[in-house]
Amino acid sequence: MTRFVLAALVMICAGSVAAQTKTNPANAPGAPDSKVRLQTLGYRDIHDLRRGPDGQWTAKATRGNTEKSVTAKPDGSVIAR
Repeated sequence: MTRFVLAALVMICAGSVAAQTKTNPANAPGAPDSKVRLQTLGYRDIHDLRRGPDGQWTAKATRGNTEKSVTAKPDGSVIAR
């Protein structure tokens, strides 16, 4: 019985630690810079901000009345599609 309780306790603690280590992509390092860069260029309603494996940030954003997919590169350039 003691082993069962101990095993259950270990599993519960391990699950809570794993849950705490997940990060929100929008709070990851570099995300605020990318969002500010897009806002400076006139984009609004920026959402779905995600960092790619190559260091680029992609998001959906509105400029004028059109929603676009935007990519903010590490060098500071921004591409809209």
